[in-house]
Amino acid sequence: MFWRRKINHRELKKLIAVAKGEAPADLLLAHAKIINTFTAEVEPGNVAIFDGIIAGVGDYYEARQVIDLEGKFVIPGLINGHTHIESPRRPIGRYAEAVVPHGTCAVVTDLHEIANVCGIGGIKYIMSCARSLPLDIFLMVPSCVPATKLETSGAQLSADSVQAYLGKENVLGLGEVMDFPAVLSGDREMLLKISLCKGKVIDGHAPGLKGKALEAYLAAGILSDHESTTLKEAEEKLKRGMYLMIREGSSAKNLDALLPAVSDQTYPRCLFVVDDRSCVDLFNDGDIDAVVRKAIGRGLDPVRAIQLATINPAVYFGLHRFGAVAPGYIANLMVIDDLAAFNIEMVFHHGQLVAKEGKPLFSVDIPKDEDLAHTVNIRPFNIEALRMAACEKVYPIIEVIPGQIVTKKRIEEMKSEGGFIVSDVDRDILKLVVVERHRASGNLGLGLVKGFGLKTGAMATSFAHDSHNIVAVGTNDEDILMAIKGIERLEGGLVLTSGGEILDSLPLPIAGLLSTEPLEVVVNKLENLERTTISLGCSLPSPFAVLSFLALPVIPELRLTDLGLVEVD
Repeated sequence: MFWRRKINHRELKKLIAVAKGEAPADLLLAHAKIINTFTAEVEPGNVAIFDGIIAGVGDYYEARQVIDLEGKFVIPGLINGHTHIESPRRPIGRYAEAVVPHGTCAVVTDLHEIANVCGIGGIKYIMSCARSLPLDIFLMVPSCVPATKLETSGAQLSADSVQAYLGKENVLGLGEVMDFPAVLSGDREMLLKISLCKGKVIDGHAPGLKGKALEAYLAAGILSDHESTTLKEAEEKLKRGMYLMIREGSSAKNLDALLPAVSDQTYPRCLFVVDDRSCVDLFNDGDIDAVVRKAIGRGLDPVRAIQLATINPAVYFGLHRFGAVAPGYIANLMVIDDLAAFNIEMVFHHGQLVAKEGKPLFSVDIPKDEDLAHTVNIRPFNIEALRMAACEKVYPIIEVIPGQIVTKKRIEEMKSEGGFIVSDVDRDILKLVVVERHRASGNLGLGLVKGFGLKTGAMATSFAHDSHNIVAVGTNDEDILMAIKGIERLEGGLVLTSGGEILDSLPLPIAGLLSTEPLEVVVNKLENLERTTISLGCSLPSPFAVLSFLALPVIPELRLTDLGLVEVD
């Protein structure tokens, strides 16, 4: 990549000659309306590109190839400043096929999903596969593998692992510091990871932190947060110097609540992210472009919305040659005909046309890696292991909040039969189970959840943030057990059961997280699964996405891991 690679004097001399108009450019985008992300202006002109770099912007260039844009807009390629590229359940090549036609030319990710299953090997696999793609991948070294000590993951990344990766190509800093209790308590290993990243970007993850706790968290050197859910929370974090990542993902949708925080004074410290975006949303709505489009629809000035998805993340992450249409910048560009509609007609990556009219113009290879297969290892257990003794009068219940990944803690009396707690379908309180699947430890977490609406059957997934143990919810133990066993047979995936049979499933053979099939196939299978889930009474629009977060013990208020119930606060 240009911003990393050393340019010899001969290459630099050629670029300068093109910029001076003394030599022809490789490509000229002519008669364009250019979005200037530095000054928020729209200026007419031509964009001259040479060797993947913007040589100049003006009316005085010639080129070997000319594309007449006839007054259409040229915009910098979008930068997704915080996303987990595993969330759409796609290998990196398939992921690129999905997002590049939507204008995403660069992503910043920490790969902690696959690292929790396969460790450094998972990170190496994705980064090696990404080298040949028309998509710039920047890595934030995962800070929390596992997310906390309150769960069992398939791997652990120590401070030594963080240090070993910091000097590698395309590595920007430390990924989201999710274990904020470890920071606040002065945990030695966590503070060592942070101290190793002095002078680099350190991303945060601070849901609900305020007052002295927030001050202490920021004092450690953490710079950003994508977990704000209220305007008050966002404003406090901005006042204390944090960069505000405004998240609009598939499970957590915070744009409407946080958009009022973007003002003439604060916008340079705000950026759009998706965090986790499902393959269905990618297919139907897009990637970061969908967030920009929605923000414009909510009244944000289109040029400002573009700044929050281009120059702002570039500045925050120190990507000095990204995020603008200007001389010396990487020629990651897109062409649109209407700012409000924000429909992307062409996408250029390093000066090459890589997508047109929503279709990728490149092919991908999905290499196999046996170390990422056969990752579901469960100690055998029978249905008796799923029983919950009715020892108390009342029990804690995890309540799902639609459109958010935070949950509420409720205390209620529970229905019991024969001395054991059972799901109470009439009150929408169902059994929740987490099964450790990396080490065959036999760990089983049992709990209760409210908000799914299932009237019959069970659903289970091996894609469960962040340790990716198997998480299942259901109306009865028989269907829950069948769903778990179904995932074991698939070597990872999503399974739906009812009446003692498997109704539908989606295999995820790579680390129990990713499918090798084309996007359209996976989307079709997932949509069929969700339709069938709705037919069983489920009231959530993306039930498997919601289920995938219920075992993440860094999000308030109540979670369930393979080690038991966790009261996060």
